[in-house]
Amino acid sequence: MLNVTALTKEDAANCPVRQVLSKVTGKWQVLIVLALEDGTLRFGELKRTIGDVTQRVLTENLRSLERDGYLRRDVDPGPPVAVRYTLTDLGEELLPLLRGLTEWAAHRHADVQASREIFDAKQ
Repeated sequence: MLNVTALTKEDAANCPVRQVLSKVTGKWQVLIVLALEDGTLRFGELKRTIGDVTQRVLTENLRSLERDGYLRRDVDPGPPVAVRYTLTDLGEELLPLLRGLTEWAAHRHADVQASREIFDAKQ
């Protein structure tokens, strides 16, 4: 098994698995990467594609994904100014992994819901 044990805050901060997973498995990060699957999108297109994300949260997550190398931000000075986001090679490599996870989640959602109902009924 891959070592994911961290006994201290320092161990956790230096764990490569935790560092990467914390940045690519959040709801918004996954949705952003999946939204860019078919190609470059402008900020507004990304926001409309995702739907229920605020501008601030989308901006923060885009910056985080850009910082870690999963997407590229290109600015066309315009007028009007246009900001576009595209997956990098690293982001393209991540995409099928996230797609597999999301497909599994969609396929198994009913099972998870049933388990929750059983658990909640016992409480």
